[in-house]
Amino acid sequence: MNYVGTELGLFRRAVRWKAYWSGVAKPFVRGAVLDVGCGLGVNADHLWNDRITAYTFLEPDAALLARVPENVKTVTSIRKEFIHGTTMDLTGGSFDTLLYIDVLEHISESRAELGRAMELLAPGGHLIILVPAFQFLFSPFDTAIGHHRRYDRALLKAELPAGLEQIHMRYLDSAGFLLSLGNKVLLRQGTPTPGQIGFWDRAIVPISQVTDKLVAHSFGRSLLSISRKV
Repeated sequence: MNYVGTELGLFRRAVRWKAYWSGVAKPFVRGAVLDVGCGLGVNADHLWNDRITAYTFLEPDAALLARVPENVKTVTSIRKEFIHGTTMDLTGGSFDTLLYIDVLEHISESRAELGRAMELLAPGGHLIILVPAFQFLFSPFDTAIGHHRRYDRALLKAELPAGLEQIHMRYLDSAGFLLSLGNKVLLRQGTPTPGQIGFWDRAIVPISQVTDKLVAHSFGRSLLSISRKV
């Protein structure tokens, strides 16, 4: 499988954004970790902590998977696996943390995918999902990079399997939401430029870290869900 998107290289340098969402998720990342659809593997360093005992990078695009080791700098003292495939290739495995970071929206049968996630998740383990928010923001860029949908809380809750205890489900990047809305209504731009990504990460994300609290995480460009298997 070859990934159709071209945005991974653009967003890999969005370090403030990655530090923001990973700061919320990191306390729940522990034990044996499965990074589903890991792409270039750049999220691992942001989530790394001393409670992780093993880290598995799972990616259906062989070319992307081959580049993962060069992008993982801090996850050095534990067992790492690099698997070419999907969760359908991991029947019988058991993990303490499953990560779907900007992945679920790419999967057409997302409910079935989350069902497989539950089978792979150990009791007490955490399922961490980051997805783009709000279908009315769906743009030509979403289509170009293979998105099937954007999510709101109701849709994501409906797709989560039974047997999960919700810990967090919050929108992030409220200031970025306004930029995305402006692009949708006014600019109608298909693909952001490196300069636009840099401006968003440098100037907008820090604003969102303040405004998200002010609006009680009631809207944002992305939706972060953290749940525990009971």
